[in-house]
Amino acid sequence: MKLRSVLSLFSRDLAIDLGTANTLVFARGKGIVANEPSIVAINKSTNDVEAVGKEAKEMVGRTPGNIVAIRPMKDGVIADFRHTEKMLSYFIQKSHNRKVLVHPRIVIGVPSEITPVENRAVIDSAYRAHASEVHLVEQAMVAAIGAGLPITEPSGSMVVDIGGGTTDVAVISMSGIVYSRSVRVAGNEMDEAIISYLKRKYNLLIGERTAEQIKIQVGSAYKLDQPISMEVKGRHLIEGVPRMVVVNDSEIREALSDCVDTIVNAIRVALERTPPELSADISDCGIVLTGGGALLRNLDVRIREETGLPVSIAEDPLASVVLGTGRMLSDFRLLGRIALE
Repeated sequence: MKLRSVLSLFSRDLAIDLGTANTLVFARGKGIVANEPSIVAINKSTNDVEAVGKEAKEMVGRTPGNIVAIRPMKDGVIADFRHTEKMLSYFIQKSHNRKVLVHPRIVIGVPSEITPVENRAVIDSAYRAHASEVHLVEQAMVAAIGAGLPITEPSGSMVVDIGGGTTDVAVISMSGIVYSRSVRVAGNEMDEAIISYLKRKYNLLIGERTAEQIKIQVGSAYKLDQPISMEVKGRHLIEGVPRMVVVNDSEIREALSDCVDTIVNAIRVALERTPPELSADISDCGIVLTGGGALLRNLDVRIREETGLPVSIAEDPLASVVLGTGRMLSDFRLLGRIALE
C-alpha cells in the first residue's frame, strides 16, 4: 500500500480534454492547469517543433515559409500521430512544471463515434508521451458530469457538447449512454462557413483567426434583439489588395445556417430515438449545452424554438469536458463503469 501511495505521488494523475481547437488539462488537487490551442508550429527544414499551444497560435498565418502551424487533431480525432504525441508531451510536462520523469495516469475524453483505430491512436500517443496508465471516456458523458447533471440516477439527461471538431449529442441514464451520436460539424466548420461566405459575397479572403473573431463578435443562431455589425479586414481576391468590409449579424447567421441546421437535426434525431420514459424526463429537465459552440448567441433560443424543450447552457461550457474528466481521477469506481474498453 505504501508503495502505491508513493507511486501515486510520483504519478500525478491528469485528465485531458484533447480537443480539435483547444486542449485543457486538469491535475488532481490543482484544477485546470493548462488551457491552450491544439496547435503545433513545425520548422519544415529541421522538422523540429518550434512552439506548441498559445505561442504556436500566434504564428498562424504569420510565419516565414519554413515554419508551418498545424492542428494535429481533426474532427476530434488524431490526424497527425507524431505531432499529437509531441503536443501531449508538452502539456504533460507543462502541467508538472517541466519535470521530465513524470509518468501520470491519464484520463482522456474522446468523441462518441470514435473508431477502434482512432481509439488506439489516442492511447498510443498518450503512452509515448510517458503516461503510466491511459483511460478513455466519451466526451458527452464527462461533459454531462462536468455540467453537474445527475448521471447516476435512473432519470434521463440530455447533453449536447459542441466542440471545435465534433458535436456530441447524448442521452444518459444510470451512468450509461442510452443514445449517442457524434456529427463532425462544430466550431471549426462554422469558421470555414464564414470564410467561404465572405469569399463568395465580397471576394474577400480572410484567415482562420479572423473568421473565429467574426463568429464570436457577431455570430448568432437566431434573430437578435439588437442588430450588431463589425469591420472585417482581408485581401480582395480580384484586386489583390487589402480591403475592409462591414458585416452584420444577419449575414453571418446566413453563413452559419447549414452548420446550425445540422446540429439541430442531430438533436431532433436523438429525441426521436429516446425511450418514452426518458423522453418525459428530458421534457422536464431539458437539454444542457456544453462546449465552446454553446456560446454562439441565441443557439439555446433556436433549439428551444425547434424542440419546444427547456434549454440551458452549462455554467462553464468550455471546461465542462475537462472538469467531468477530472472527476474521474477521484472516482475510479465511476471511471470503471464509464471508461471505453
